[in-house]
Amino acid sequence: MSTPDDLRTPAAAPDREAAAVMWAAYAAAYPEAVAACPDHTVEHFGDSARLADELLGLVLAGRKRATAELVADFVARGDGLPRIGSHWIACDGAGRPRAVLRTTELRVGPFTSADAAFAADEGEDDLSLESWQREHRRYWTRVSAARGAAWSEEQEIVFERFTVAWPPEAANHPA
Repeated sequence: MSTPDDLRTPAAAPDREAAAVMWAAYAAAYPEAVAACPDHTVEHFGDSARLADELLGLVLAGRKRATAELVADFVARGDGLPRIGSHWIACDGAGRPRAVLRTTELRVGPFTSADAAFAADEGEDDLSLESWQREHRRYWTRVSAARGAAWSEEQEIVFERFTVAWPPEAANHPA
């Protein structure tokens, strides 16, 4: 996993021009999916370039098919929560768009509601619930502090499962 020094280098801002090109290619290939849910976000995993690259690598390798984020982080950014069928363009730590992801399952709940199946679907570390809990406690404590807040296990978390919809060579099934 990342060292503390690796976590100090923020991910670059997403290349929105390149993301627009990727979105246009996806929309041309899957017009019905885009018509059903035309909005998309452009973002990266994690809070550092290194973490963005590590987690995106797991997605592109087919190991990571879930993610979790604090509702408070969506609110702090002024973003609405995702919905089933929504899309997001995942960027690497340098801000380059690498994949279009599509939300397939959503649930909001507290930290304690995560289970072993979800931890395994997140595809990180040793895939265990114990490592998921340990690493997410660290992560949410860090990102909450960065926005001037304290994290607690009672806060609402968005538990999201997704599929890779684009590019075709990385997609695990059609949109």
